[in-house]
Amino acid sequence: MLKQASADAVVLAPASTATASIIWLHGLGADGYDFVPIVPELRLPPGLPARFIFPHAPVRAVTINNGMRMRAWYDILDLTPGGPQDEAGIRDSAAILERFVQRERDAGIAASRIVVAGFSQGGAIALHAALRHAERLAGVMALSTYLPLRTTLAAEASPVNRDLPILMCHGQFDAVLPLRLGSSSRDLLSAQGYAVEWKEYPMQHQVCMEEVQDISAWLQARLAGAPPR
Repeated sequence: MLKQASADAVVLAPASTATASIIWLHGLGADGYDFVPIVPELRLPPGLPARFIFPHAPVRAVTINNGMRMRAWYDILDLTPGGPQDEAGIRDSAAILERFVQRERDAGIAASRIVVAGFSQGGAIALHAALRHAERLAGVMALSTYLPLRTTLAAEASPVNRDLPILMCHGQFDAVLPLRLGSSSRDLLSAQGYAVEWKEYPMQHQVCMEEVQDISAWLQARLAGAPPR
């Protein structure tokens, strides 16, 4: 794959014309390079030429980290259930993700061939944005994360993405975002009628090889077949 870097993202482009796009958001304090090494591990078949886009989050102060400035999709004020959330930051970063989706649409990729994904904070933005997106997407991958602004989803959900394929993966021993944060988000989504494929692994706040293999199989199932003309 051909790697291209810019001020706002790292892009891995296939040697042939891309027929699908995966936009993958990193976690707190990382950057777009964080998940680049996973792409070859996915071992996607040559018949699925996908472009991977890894955006960089803005730099901002993070309250829970003593106000240190780092790349973050939003400020984290509190991680207790029902605690305050940085709604403005979450919505601003969802708008950033929407712009990346539109770039892929402008490049000729159908919405139904675009997967949005993210790890930790990035997964929270991916979930938030995908469920509200105006066009039907291929799916959303939410890795070691939770659903933010959950009380607004019912009113803001996009009807066309009510049956959106959702993959949620979480570590059983995650001490950063405990398993219950992910499982309670899964339960809320299920209660609102979403079909969530849930997988958990004996790991901490990370990604393991079994998960990478599951992600690959899920992506291939979502993006199989010829793209729409």
